[in-house]
Amino acid sequence: MFGGESLTTIDAKGRTSIPARFREVLVTEFGDERFVVTKASPVDFDDGSYGRGLSVYPLGEWRELEKKIQANEGELPLAQLNSLKRLVLGPAQECTADKLGRVLIPPALRIHANLGRDLYFVGMGRRFDIWASETYARVNAQDERNFPQDSAALAALGI
Repeated sequence: MFGGESLTTIDAKGRTSIPARFREVLVTEFGDERFVVTKASPVDFDDGSYGRGLSVYPLGEWRELEKKIQANEGELPLAQLNSLKRLVLGPAQECTADKLGRVLIPPALRIHANLGRDLYFVGMGRRFDIWASETYARVNAQDERNFPQDSAALAALGI
C-alpha cells in the first residue's frame, strides 16, 4: 500500500520523480510498473474555491475502478455519472516511469492541478495523489476542519 508524504520538484518539461518507495509498491504489491494519472476528487475549501490535484492508480486498480464507474455501481444519477466520467475517466492517461523513476505529467493535467515547481506525493492506500505544495497546504488545513470529532468512531478505527 502507498503511504507517506514526499516533497519533490517538477522540471520545466513537466517531468517529476516518483518516490522510490511508491515505485517499489507498484511492482511488489500490484505486480506492474504501469499506472494511470487522472484528476483527483476536488477538495472544497468552503470559500467557493476548490483544491485540484491528481490521483495515480496502479494499472490493475484503475481497470477495476473504470469497470465500476462504467457499470455505475455507485448508482449515481445520470448527470453525476457523466460528470464523473468527464472528470475522472476522460483525462486519464496511462504512464510508466523511466529508468530513473521520472514520469512526464501530461500538460493538461499539470494545468488542471496548477503544478508549479514543488509537489507533494501523498500515499492514499491503493493509490497516491500529487498536489502542488501550496494547494496541499490548504488541503491539509481543510482536512483538519473535516477531521472526525467522534472519539468512539476514531477509537473503532484504532486512532
